[in-house]
Amino acid sequence: MAATYEAERDRGLTRLLEIVRALPEGERPWCSGVALAAGTASGPLAEESFGWAVRYAAYDERADRGVELPRERWLPVRRDTLFDLASLTKLCTTIVALRAVERGLIALDGRVAAYAPECTAAAEHGITVRQLLTHTSGLIPELPLYEEDGMERRWARLAAEQPVTPPGTARRYSDLNFLLLQRVLERTAGRGLDRLVQETVTGPLGMADTRFNPPASWLPRIAATEDQRRPWGKADRGMLRGVVHDENAWALGGVAGHAGLFSTAGDLAVLCRALLAGGGPMLSPESTELMLTAPGLGFEVDQPWFMGELAGRRAAGHTGFTGTSLVVDRARGVYLVLLATTVHPRRRAGDSAPRAAAATALARAVG
Repeated sequence: MAATYEAERDRGLTRLLEIVRALPEGERPWCSGVALAAGTASGPLAEESFGWAVRYAAYDERADRGVELPRERWLPVRRDTLFDLASLTKLCTTIVALRAVERGLIALDGRVAAYAPECTAAAEHGITVRQLLTHTSGLIPELPLYEEDGMERRWARLAAEQPVTPPGTARRYSDLNFLLLQRVLERTAGRGLDRLVQETVTGPLGMADTRFNPPASWLPRIAATEDQRRPWGKADRGMLRGVVHDENAWALGGVAGHAGLFSTAGDLAVLCRALLAGGGPMLSPESTELMLTAPGLGFEVDQPWFMGELAGRRAAGHTGFTGTSLVVDRARGVYLVLLATTVHPRRRAGDSAPRAAAATALARAVG
């Protein structure tokens, strides 16, 4: 029986690798390059990389194609390649928030204004920390903070933004929730979110390749993202590499509650194994259970559109705009990390079918 299970698992993992290997291939590939990490609480099942971390110099809008660099300047994705995590940043912000709850600095049902009184709209409507974490604050998805002149005006515009539905009555995914949460965490801790993530998540777990604003010395290992220009982008910044892709995170100095972290698939696998093992040393098992159980705090729970057949039995995770995704399936005891560059050389309409297909292959491999 054990030999049969192992043979089935190996066939399933081979299928997973076939799916991921094909993602950077073809005339219109899903991504330029991708790194995969899949495993259990005890260790990895598969860690591979395919395609290119750097391939294009620019995007030609007339031809609707990327302008390729000379072939000798293409850089392959390696196991130590860092990717812009985009909204996977929210997961680390969430863990920092749950740790602050454990320490008694904030309460899940505490009001945002009790910790950050400058958030005047949140004060007027009684928005709570839990509503930020569950995207039930009533706030719209985003604001063009990058259009404001100076950091003070950017934060002031966020603080004054009114919810469009009464808090607690409807779910609407919003980056603004995690920017307000960042404000709460920084005010109560007395230091920046970058330090809080290091103290709470990356430091205790030894995730040495995960941080905001990576130093210039890391650039050779960082995957490029987008030739960011209007009209497809929201700012004219050219080909981005080593600086955050998200325009609001960039405008806020690269450290933001919703985006800004860079990491490797291997580092995120360490995070996944810690979550599968109950959250230590970051969080207590009770906080981890609360965070990963429907409706989820910061994490999405049982979402087949990107989790495929891993969804359905308390799988939790998230996706990121740049092409990243992470799933922790506690029922099967497995995780899946896909870090891809779907925005290199430019962003397109999102398609999570490849994420779901990879997750389904892993689900079938482990049964």
